[in-house]
Amino acid sequence: MIVADKKREQIIDGAIKRFIHFGIGKTTMNDIAEDLSVSKPSLYYYFPDKKHLIIGVIERVFHDFFELIKKKYNPDLPIEEILFNTIDVRNTFFQKYYMLRITEGIPDLLNDEVIKGKLKTLKQSEKDFFAEIFSRAKEKKEIEHDDTAHIAELYLESLMGLCTMCIMETGKDLFPDKKTFNKMTMKQKNLTTIFVRGLRCAD
Repeated sequence: MIVADKKREQIIDGAIKRFIHFGIGKTTMNDIAEDLSVSKPSLYYYFPDKKHLIIGVIERVFHDFFELIKKKYNPDLPIEEILFNTIDVRNTFFQKYYMLRITEGIPDLLNDEVIKGKLKTLKQSEKDFFAEIFSRAKEKKEIEHDDTAHIAELYLESLMGLCTMCIMETGKDLFPDKKTFNKMTMKQKNLTTIFVRGLRCAD
């Protein structure tokens, strides 16, 4: 079982490298099998089709993200510092996987019900985690707001909006440089400061 799990993870590693360099749309299962020097029957044993391999990649990226963000999470820190730390983790993953761009070259990918369901579940997990952060802050009297789930959703969507602006300003075919990433991080942290101050004044 351990050997099987290791082989599955090796296939996902190879897929991520291939997707980043050549794009998901231009990558075939044959390409990945050749890169890893594995037989096609072996590849299809773990992933019956490309869609399931993409799901495996999505799960891996989100799993690694959550593991790191939870490792960095210290509930005893002030809420603003906790959120700053999560921004650093988010942007580390943004840089690492920017060229992965799950939907690039495959317009119908997000219309697939299985992938839509997986993304929805993973994003809900992120919202739940941030709702817990805001709930802890409320317990410590750092903020005043009852609907922490709604706060988490608004906060994450705000961060995503700034991230999208970064991509738009750079151009979808260009990798954002360090200056652009630093600018995005600064804006997200400025937004966080304003956001937290607003919650302290909430009714």
